[in-house]
Amino acid sequence: MFDLTESPIDAAALRARLLGNENCGAFNCFEGWVRRQNEGSRVDYLVYSVYRELALNAGKEVIAEAKRRFAIADAVCVHRHGRLEVGEMAVWVGVAAGHRDAGFAACRFIIDTVKAQVPIWKEEFYTGQSQSAWLANPESHGAR
Repeated sequence: MFDLTESPIDAAALRARLLGNENCGAFNCFEGWVRRQNEGSRVDYLVYSVYRELALNAGKEVIAEAKRRFAIADAVCVHRHGRLEVGEMAVWVGVAAGHRDAGFAACRFIIDTVKAQVPIWKEEFYTGQSQSAWLANPESHGAR
């Protein structure tokens, strides 16, 4: 499952969605949070913009590709959009698998591919600056 939301992400509910498969012995997740500093600038908040239909389709394809490439039972990714404050969760990825290696690999593949291929754009707003910075697919340009 891939989804987009303007609401805070409920990590516990998403984790619970992946648990319960008796064939799975591993659960892996990644949480991405809005950080205060980026490249020497103090971040006040950020805004994620999204082309909803295109992003949903692309995100669902990332999940499908992870299921084809890795020995996993299920995977979920939810990405926020709209205004997010420092400390808020921006993205959550979870994977249920029979073994940890597949779970770790699939989790990493999903977050890296979502950041590189799904049309979600981040605009950061900085303390004391009248300018903001657009960061489209920052992972594909070496940012972290």
